[in-house]
Amino acid sequence: MIRFLFLIPLVLCILWTIYLQANGYRIRDGKQGYLYIIIISTVIAAFYTLMLWLTN
Repeated sequence: MIRFLFLIPLVLCILWTIYLQANGYRIRDGKQGYLYIIIISTVIAAFYTLMLWLTN
């Protein structure tokens, strides 16, 4: 399960890019969304890493 954590930001960024293109926005217009995706994914990965460390 841990080895697939990199898929969370990858899939979210792909979906965000598809959304932007479908609604006629440029990628540059959605850079705040990419930043949110990276921050949230980092928090999720840190949480799982902490839980893995604490339970071993």
